[in-house]
Amino acid sequence: MMRFVSDPATSLKIQKMQERVRWRNPKIVDRGIDQTRLAIQDDQEQDAFSFLVIGDSGSGRHPGHSPQRRIAEQMVAHREECRFILHTGDVVYLVGSSEFYPQNFIEPYREFIVGGDHPDKISFDQMVFNLPFLPVLGNHDYYDLPIFYGVLAQLSYPVRRVLRSKIDFDIRFHGSYQGKAFAQAFMDVLSSADQLGAHLDEHYTAESPTGRCLKYEAGKFTRLPNRYYTFRYGGIDFFALDSNTINEPIVGSTDKNDRQALIDRRNEIEHEKQQLLVEIARLDVNQPEESDQADDMRVKLQQLEEIQIDIEKQLNPQSGVAVDYEQLDWLRDRLIQSWRDPEVRGRIVYFHHPPYVTEATKWYQAQTFAVRYRLRQVFDDVVKQIDPKGRGIVDLVLNGHAHCFEYLRTVDTGHADSNIHWVVCGGSGYSLRRQREEGTEITEQNGSEERIVAKSQLFVGRSGQGNNKQRPYSFLRIDVTADDPVKFILRPFVSEWSKRQWHDRALDPIVIG
Repeated sequence: MMRFVSDPATSLKIQKMQERVRWRNPKIVDRGIDQTRLAIQDDQEQDAFSFLVIGDSGSGRHPGHSPQRRIAEQMVAHREECRFILHTGDVVYLVGSSEFYPQNFIEPYREFIVGGDHPDKISFDQMVFNLPFLPVLGNHDYYDLPIFYGVLAQLSYPVRRVLRSKIDFDIRFHGSYQGKAFAQAFMDVLSSADQLGAHLDEHYTAESPTGRCLKYEAGKFTRLPNRYYTFRYGGIDFFALDSNTINEPIVGSTDKNDRQALIDRRNEIEHEKQQLLVEIARLDVNQPEESDQADDMRVKLQQLEEIQIDIEKQLNPQSGVAVDYEQLDWLRDRLIQSWRDPEVRGRIVYFHHPPYVTEATKWYQAQTFAVRYRLRQVFDDVVKQIDPKGRGIVDLVLNGHAHCFEYLRTVDTGHADSNIHWVVCGGSGYSLRRQREEGTEITEQNGSEERIVAKSQLFVGRSGQGNNKQRPYSFLRIDVTADDPVKFILRPFVSEWSKRQWHDRALDPIVIG
């Protein structure tokens, strides 16, 4: 079976990330430091503010155009009015490799990085942002490159040339090393600090309701304390999660027929992948029209790869630590604390894998249901402790993973995730995908009945066929009002690549609250 990527076990992801931040080291504990919190040092903080959201962006340049760069250029116009940028994951494709940070991140976002006038002189692990850049990990930020491809890439230039020019998956010699590149690029990697105590006393001096915490200073020291974290700005509590460690599929039916159906589907996908590779090899990627065809086929290849990974997780569930309950318990406790704090006007949660989505490749995946189920458990536990007084347990959930822009609302789900606003912002650079044919209403089986649990209000993704194909890439600006209860104004912006030209436009605002 041909595999372009490998996904580390959940237990390994947790272990490696904890080692990098010296999780609960005595010197950290003795100082009363909260390793999951940061404070943004900003003398412009007010109750009314704006911020930007992007996701699934980290792709290289396409022949003749660069979607990620186009979106970044449109974002620059909002830089002075916005206080920070949230990124919903998949910062660098295909395997989160440090080799591709210069091309797939630093170059496109150079205006947001100190020294960006000379992006070639910026090291990926020494970036300092002039506007706070606050990402979460996507699945590709954790992916590794199978040893087979790494060895071939080093021993055989022709093979490497074929992988890059035909498949063009942005792979060279290695992958992320279990998220190491992301940690070095964005997190405060305490494992490399020679004088840990002095480092903590210099940078972990901000005061918060949960103890001392890391001080995020734009233009000076722009690091995250952990793979999941929280911060407060303008009376809004933000919770950033690592959904890669809570998305393990829930063990379903053990029926032999169900298992065989999964095996058959996996084999069908493998056959389809082989056919696509043959078709790609016949195309001349230096020709614009054939380049677009190759791009579509590469997208399909990656879609099939993700489906295979999802099936493998169902067929071969992990032993040991497969669910990050420590993080889920942390979210539960912090949400309860947030609701009990009179200074908090609203709450936003953001992470990579969307619990609700109608993008064609994600809505049915076992990982989607797993994240939905586990987030529901947390929300249900929270409402046992607090009374939201008719409001949603959180005001807004932001996700990526699905390569589109989508706005959804849950209805009465029978759980505490009812009546919540959900936004998928995953169309900021990587190749886009279509909405499913089944429609805009998401249903669940409730005993013998099927009921609607969510409805898609807006979907912006790939559409059209052949020369009329439209690729609307996107980013989101959110304006937060000074009201209490707070209002959020969602302003989606689109840069559409169609007929080998760019067309930029702003969509109608969406008012929440």
